[in-house]
Amino acid sequence: MQNVVIKSIDKQDFRTKEAYKTLRTNLEFAGKSVRVVALTSCTPNEGKTSVSFQLALSLAEAGKRTILVDADMRKSVMRGRYKATHEKYGLSHYLSGQAELDDAICVTNVENFDIIFAGPVPPNPSELLGNKAFKDMIHELREDYDYVVVDTPPLGSVIDSAIISRECDGVAIVIESNAISYKFAQSVKEQLEKAGCRILGCILNKVDMKHNAYYGKYYGKYYGKYYGNDNAETLTKSKKAKDDEVVSDRAEVLESESQPSDAAAASEPVVSEIEVQSTPERDDSGLEFEQID
Repeated sequence: MQNVVIKSIDKQDFRTKEAYKTLRTNLEFAGKSVRVVALTSCTPNEGKTSVSFQLALSLAEAGKRTILVDADMRKSVMRGRYKATHEKYGLSHYLSGQAELDDAICVTNVENFDIIFAGPVPPNPSELLGNKAFKDMIHELREDYDYVVVDTPPLGSVIDSAIISRECDGVAIVIESNAISYKFAQSVKEQLEKAGCRILGCILNKVDMKHNAYYGKYYGKYYGKYYGNDNAETLTKSKKAKDDEVVSDRAEVLESESQPSDAAAASEPVVSEIEVQSTPERDDSGLEFEQID
């Protein structure tokens, strides 16, 4: 096995960490039989690789022995994105018979977290993924690890994901918010169904919490209230200013009503009370993923 160091791991805020923990929990509740999971998307740049990496990392942090397989041999960005030290062998080396599986596995500096990088771009990636070597690899990894997360190419571009999914226990589709049409996502789903793979669900990525009526109003405010975020201090000051204004108006009303007019001088003074109802502080920022049902 090779030893590599991952130098760049994105620091997630609380809401994002909780989203991946929820995704991890949903995956665990999918059943003991679901241990090899493929992730795909409709088009490039939907965040599929980041979700695959963070999901595998979350599983490893939970004490699950996890390996991430970078099966996007056409245009892999994983090693460069996370600034991992250069590996000698990758998936393409193993599938083409140039290396053994143990030689392609990279032990990282993160506990319980191993990676198989894509390796050099082969001339025939679909044929390599469809041969017996890939099936044998999945079988062997299933025996050695608690979870196997496979990052696959976008199914809307190439057929590789459908080939890989046949050997997996389930597949999740990463969809960028407000970027993919319903018909496009439906066609990708139908293609996976033709491959006979179990579809675990969709992961909604890149949600704009500030402008999304549902996720921003409910989830963003919920996490902001209880755990704080970048806008919590600003929102608290804004609410405090509004409360001070209401109290000031109340004081003016009480003062005005406490001074009787000439017509009411002989009658008893009347003092009105204004009941101020405060609402809990909430926050409108954050990120959210739609979890697997």
